[in-house]
Amino acid sequence: MLQFKEIAKSDKTRARAGEFHLVHGVIKTPVFMPVGTLASVKSISPEELIECGAQIILGNTYHLNLRPGCDVIEKFSGLHGFMNWKKPILTDSGGFQIFSLAKLAKITEEGAAFQSHIDGSRHLLSPERAVDIQACLDSDIMMCLDQCIQYPADWQEAGDALELTTRWAKRCRDHWEETTKRKNALFGIVQGGMHKDLRSLSAHALADLDFPGYAVGGLSVGEPKDIMYEMARHTLPLLPDNKPKYIMGVGTPEDLVELVALGADMFDCVLPSRNARNGQLITSCGNVNISNARLRHDTDPIDPQCTCYTCRNYSAAYLSHLYRTKELLAYRLNTIHNIHYFISLMTTIRSAVVKGEFEGFRKKFYAERAGGR
Repeated sequence: MLQFKEIAKSDKTRARAGEFHLVHGVIKTPVFMPVGTLASVKSISPEELIECGAQIILGNTYHLNLRPGCDVIEKFSGLHGFMNWKKPILTDSGGFQIFSLAKLAKITEEGAAFQSHIDGSRHLLSPERAVDIQACLDSDIMMCLDQCIQYPADWQEAGDALELTTRWAKRCRDHWEETTKRKNALFGIVQGGMHKDLRSLSAHALADLDFPGYAVGGLSVGEPKDIMYEMARHTLPLLPDNKPKYIMGVGTPEDLVELVALGADMFDCVLPSRNARNGQLITSCGNVNISNARLRHDTDPIDPQCTCYTCRNYSAAYLSHLYRTKELLAYRLNTIHNIHYFISLMTTIRSAVVKGEFEGFRKKFYAERAGGR
């Protein structure tokens, strides 16, 4: 059931198209996954996500374990029933949230002990517990618990975190096999900071554990763009080509195009929904600030090339009015557009790879994005 198959590949880059069979459906890659941290992509419904073309969404172990808790979600037989989403779900393990949100977090061999950022209650997230929570959520793709580090991190700090992450990955894998019988996919997460030799060690160690898929973590954490691409260029070829490769927490439309060219299959990022709430719409001709005065009288859609619900029905002037007056509808319509743009971009990339036209698409994409609206 948990099977990845490469369908087509670019002859000039590492870009490829594939299919990943999961419990709740088949994902066609490359794929962008909207982030629904608390069982909701902010401001839009699951039905609107489906209309946008979403194949899979994200939830988060750290947040959903604290609120509403597994005692609630178990009553719905998992996250799918709880939020009325019938397609695949990926859940992050919570390692990044412990690093970025939790109070008084302490990392030991046993796991991550922390206080909730909500009420100060104490918790221990071990590798085994991370798997158990995700099994309760019944996510199609579960992530191993990893230790996240700040940027920049020196070689020793990155190496120590990498070694702990590898030991935790082995524990996650053992517990996953023992308790879930491999029902859901489990991904290992490559760490190693911005050090190529450590990235190599991590990738080889995780490949030996033979996970159903692999993620590259610790990118887009404040490093310069060229270093992010350099780390991805180095790491992605080290991972098994018969498994999906996931770049976590990335990124802009340009990032997606470049990282697909480097061999990545899966992406997630809060950028489209967060930027929508901040009034930035992402279009085929570049990014547009919806509160810009020149849009007040614009009777055209914000992106005339777009086929989303927002662009089919509303003008740039109306979107500008909604946002300026802080009407709640602004967040919904803006988010629908941005999510649709990202998903449509991935569909176009996949089509270009299948047709053997990826390099032509890439040049046209950059020319259009630089042209401006």
